[in-house]
Amino acid sequence: MGKQITPKVTWVGKIDWELKTFHGDELSTHRGSSYNSYLIKDNKVALIDTSWIPYDKEFVNNLKQEIDLNKIDYVIMQHNECDHSGALVELMREIPNTPIYCTAKGEAIIRGHYHKDWNFVNVKTGDTLNLGETTLTFVEAPMLHWPDTMFTYMSGENILFSNDGFGQHYATESLFNDAVDSTEVYQEAMKYYCNILNLYSPMAIKKIKEILAMNLPLNMICPSHGVIWKNNPSQIVETYLKWADAYQENQITLVYDTMWQSTRLMAQAIAKGIQEADKNVTVKIYNAAKDDKNDILTEIFKSKAFLIGSPTINNGYSYAIAGLLEMIKGLKFKKKKAACFGSYGWSGDAVKQLSIHLQEAGIEVVNEGIRKLWVPDNAMLEDCREFGKEFAKAL
Repeated sequence: MGKQITPKVTWVGKIDWELKTFHGDELSTHRGSSYNSYLIKDNKVALIDTSWIPYDKEFVNNLKQEIDLNKIDYVIMQHNECDHSGALVELMREIPNTPIYCTAKGEAIIRGHYHKDWNFVNVKTGDTLNLGETTLTFVEAPMLHWPDTMFTYMSGENILFSNDGFGQHYATESLFNDAVDSTEVYQEAMKYYCNILNLYSPMAIKKIKEILAMNLPLNMICPSHGVIWKNNPSQIVETYLKWADAYQENQITLVYDTMWQSTRLMAQAIAKGIQEADKNVTVKIYNAAKDDKNDILTEIFKSKAFLIGSPTINNGYSYAIAGLLEMIKGLKFKKKKAACFGSYGWSGDAVKQLSIHLQEAGIEVVNEGIRKLWVPDNAMLEDCREFGKEFAKAL
């Protein structure tokens, strides 16, 4: 059933406690998620976004408990990935002539997904829709994170419906940010930003500054996933500006894969050296084959520097490391420094290849890395420790 947000706005979305992966298996969602949809009842009635395809019938049936569907005057589709537009086909079976407000790119994507000739109304930044006592103003936000994305600002209630902006994959029945664990919310918000939006940081900064320049009063930010920012909503806006600006903390992250534990021993020795050289830096170590890839990427996002390690396998590096490197390249991290390490048996190509891949990803590689033959003995591990010290000093 719906949950009242303001006298005019009702949350009519779906909380998905069972969701553990998203975008196929590309993104882990350990704390579930929600598909937030909002029903606005003024003199006219507007529905903002729908729900994911598996819940389309449930979404429409629940919506019928809130309103006679024929009383919905407008459907606002801010972004048309299937977790937002998935229930649209089921909804439009009931109200096929209701106009769908979206960007021109949004219409193209809806048509490409569902192959329906609905009543589309294209909008662009600055266009408005009067509902009676309140007005909706549309703001295009292309590539945050699809080309069709837009935000919607509701005057009177002073609400920014931000779609994927400022969201988190976080399931809660509490709805508002002041009623949940803020540490958890920020962990998920950072993970969401890192893994989905970091690539588009230049656009994020530009769009946020554009919205701030409008000097709009802001009582709430209502994203399409996770909690609604009700208590001090500007806090997440300010945080986004920090995250988008080549964010880093005083942290160094080591990520490795290992076949017979040799590269693991090197990672641990390097970490000791880093900590000895800089007692104030946070050092974290992850096994790429065992730890969650999206959590690892979030830790790299937080870090000022990181190290990647792999044994040489078939004249290259490991499958788990290869996948992580491709994700690092795609996310376009800025102002990060790195180095590589690994054990080998005969060819020993991995460290050089890893360094080249990082350079191609725009990462500053500070040295040629370190590699050790077979199982490192105490002298070799001491070399690794010294390597860690020198890496820390190079920062």
